[in-house]
Amino acid sequence: MDLEGVIRSHPIKKDSWKTVLTLAYQSLGVVYGDLSTSPLYVYKSTFAEDIHHSETNEEIFGVLSFVFWTLTLIPLVKYVFIVLRADDNGEGGTFALYSLLSRHARVSSLPNCQLADEELSEYTKDGVVPAANSAFGSSLKSTLEKHKVLKKVLLVLALIGTCMVIGDGVLTPAISVFSAVSGLELSMSKEQHRWFLFAPIVITWLLCISSIGVYNIFHWNPHVYQALSPYYMYKFLKKTRKGGWMSLGGILLCMTGSEAMFADLGHFSQTSIKIAFTFVVYPSLILAYMGQAAYLSRHHIVASDYRIGFYESVPEKIRWPVLAIAILAAVVGSQAIITGTFSIIKQCSALGCFPRVKIIHTSSKIHGQIYIPEINWTLMLLCLAVTIGFRDTKSMGNASGLAVITVMLVTTCLMSLVIVLCWHKSLFWAICFILFFGSLEALYFSASLMKFREGAWVPIALSFIFLMVMYVWHYGTFKKYEFDVQNKVSINWLLNLGPTLGIVRVRGIGLIHTELVSGIPAIFSHFVTNLPAFHQVVVFLCIKSVPVPHVRPEERFLVGRVGPKEYRLYRCIARYGYRDVHKDDMEFERDLICSIAEFIRSERPECNLSPVKLEDDEKMTVVGTSSSNLDGIRMSVDEPDSSEIASTSELQEIGPTEKVKKRVRFVVPETPRIDREAVGELQELMEAREAGMAFILGHSYVKAKRGSSFMKKIVINFGYDFLRRNFRGPSYALSIPHVSTLEVGMVYHV
Repeated sequence: MDLEGVIRSHPIKKDSWKTVLTLAYQSLGVVYGDLSTSPLYVYKSTFAEDIHHSETNEEIFGVLSFVFWTLTLIPLVKYVFIVLRADDNGEGGTFALYSLLSRHARVSSLPNCQLADEELSEYTKDGVVPAANSAFGSSLKSTLEKHKVLKKVLLVLALIGTCMVIGDGVLTPAISVFSAVSGLELSMSKEQHRWFLFAPIVITWLLCISSIGVYNIFHWNPHVYQALSPYYMYKFLKKTRKGGWMSLGGILLCMTGSEAMFADLGHFSQTSIKIAFTFVVYPSLILAYMGQAAYLSRHHIVASDYRIGFYESVPEKIRWPVLAIAILAAVVGSQAIITGTFSIIKQCSALGCFPRVKIIHTSSKIHGQIYIPEINWTLMLLCLAVTIGFRDTKSMGNASGLAVITVMLVTTCLMSLVIVLCWHKSLFWAICFILFFGSLEALYFSASLMKFREGAWVPIALSFIFLMVMYVWHYGTFKKYEFDVQNKVSINWLLNLGPTLGIVRVRGIGLIHTELVSGIPAIFSHFVTNLPAFHQVVVFLCIKSVPVPHVRPEERFLVGRVGPKEYRLYRCIARYGYRDVHKDDMEFERDLICSIAEFIRSERPECNLSPVKLEDDEKMTVVGTSSSNLDGIRMSVDEPDSSEIASTSELQEIGPTEKVKKRVRFVVPETPRIDREAVGELQELMEAREAGMAFILGHSYVKAKRGSSFMKKIVINFGYDFLRRNFRGPSYALSIPHVSTLEVGMVYHV
C-alpha cells in the first residue's frame, strides 16, 4: 500500500476512520517494534547495579513506579500530545524540527536559499500563514538571524540528535536480538528475510506480553497496582541513594523507540500513531511491566542476573513459543530503526549535511522505502563490533540508554524554540515545557553519563565520528558556494560580448550546472574564453534542495533569462524537498525543456504564470512539470515517418524541413495565441533539442587559501577532500541525460 500517497491525497482532517485505523494497524509494525521489545531488558538492566530487592518490595515497586510514570510523561504526554503536533507538513524527526525553524527564522544550513522559496505552498503548514510573532518571539528570531554562532549552535544541536539516532541504529539491533535469546542456550542459524509481516508480529508480541502480565498480576500479586503511586519513587531513591540514581540509566530503556513515533510520522498520520500508542502499545507495556514486577515481588532470591530478566516471569510451558515471537519482534524492531536511519541519511544529504551516497528506491509505489548500501554495510559492521565487544546486555543497555535520552533532550530543546517561533505561544509555555521535560530527561541523562566507562562511551564515540563527517562536509560545501558567489561574472561582461558571445554558436543545448541561483558562474567565462564554439542555447541549471519535505510538481521550476532575449541564455532552478524523489533521466529532460518552452510562451502580461524578482534584477517564472500543467506546452519526440500528432500549434507549419533521425515537436495549446517572436524562439529551442544536449560539469578541487588557520587547512585539504574523493559524485551527473559530457577542472581556494 502506498502509505505516503494515501496521506498526501487524504489529509488527516479528511481521513475516514477506516483509513485511520488501517494506518494505525500498519504503524504497529513500523513504529513500535523497538518500543514493544523493551520489556525484554529493562528490569535486567536496572538491577544490574548494586540493587537487590528485599522482602519489603520497595525496590521492585519503586522501579515499576518509575517505569509507569516515565512511559506516561514522555512517550504519552510529551510525544503523543505535544511533539507530534510539530510536524513539518506531515514529516517528523529532528531534521524536520530544524527545517520548521529554518522557515520561521532564517537559520537554514542551505547556502543558496531564495526569497522565492518562501512562496512555496508547503513553506507554511497546511497553507495557513502564521500569525504575527510576540515581542519576545520577534526578538528571539532577530537574535538567531543576526548571530552566526547561534545558527551554528542550532545546526550542531540538530546534527547531534541525528547522529545519536544513527548510533541507536547500531545499538538497537544488538541489544534487542541479544536480549531476545538471553538466558536460553539456543543455537540459531543466521538467515535474513527480505519481507516480514511487521504489524501481525508486533501485535502478536504485544498480546503475548500483556496476557502474561495479566496472568502474573492475578497469580502472584494482585496488589501490585499500588506501585503506580509516585510515593514509591521517593521511597526507592531514599533507600537506594546513589545506586538508585545510577539505575535510572536502565529504567530509561523502557522508552527506547519513542522517538520513532515522531521520526516515522511522514509514513502515517498523527491520529493513527496516537491511536496505536494510546489504545494498544501503552496499555500492553504497562501490563507487561506490572506482571514482571508482580512475579519478582514473590521471588526475591535469584541464582543469576539473567533470571531477573523477562523470561523468568514467563510460565515454563509457553516459554519456547514466547521465545520465537520475541526473536521475530526483535528483528522487526531492529529493521524499523535501520530503515529510519536510511531516511535520516537521505534528509541530511539533501540538506547538504552528509556526503552523497547511493540511494536505491526499493518500491515504485511506496515513496519512503529506500535502501543505502554503504550505510547498511557500515551499520552491520558496527553492530557486529558492538555485539562481539560487549557480549552482555548491561553494557549495551548503558550505550543505548545514552543515545536515546540524548535524542530526547535535543527534541526538547528544539521544541521549546518551535513553541515560540512557529506556534507563536508565549515564553511562559516554552519555559514550562523545557523545565518540566528537560529536567526529567536531564536526570536520566546524568545517570547514563555516569556509566561512560561501562559502555556509554560507544554512542558518544559513534556520534562524534558521524558529527565530524557531517560538519566537515557542510563546512566545505558552504565555503565552495561562497567562492562561487564571490567569483561570479558581472552581467556587463556578458553584454559587452554581444549575442554571439564572441564565438561561434552551434546547434544544440548546453546545460551548465551551477550552485548559483543568480549571476553568471565563473566557469562560463572560462568556456567562452577558451572554446572556439558554444551551443546555440545555453541553460544555467541549478538543482537545489529547499527546507520543506516536498515541493509540489506545479512549483518545481523557476525559469528566467540571463541577458537579453537574443542571447538565448536561460536560468532554470529545479527545486526539491528533502524527501522528494528525483525523477528518471528522460522524464527530467522532458520537464526541463518543457519548462523553458512554457516560460517563453508565458512572457506576456495576460499569462497566469507568476513571475518573481530575484537578485541581480533577474525575473523568474514559476513553472510546473509537464504532468502537472495539463494546459501547458508538451514535447513530442518521434521518427520522421511516424503519424502526425494532434495539435493546433503554429509550430507544425514551420517545423524543420531537413531529415533527422528523431524529430522534436512542441504541442502548444490553441489559446492564448503566441506572437511570432515567441514562435521563432520556440523554433530555435526545438532545433537545439533535436541536435542534442551536452552537459558541462565543473570538477572542483577545493583547497584552503594561503593564510588560513591550521585547523581550516586540516578540514578542507584533508577532511573535505577525502570525503569528496571517496563518496559518490553529484547526483545530477547521474540523473541528467546527455549526449556528451564535458568536465572542466577548477581549483577553489576558499
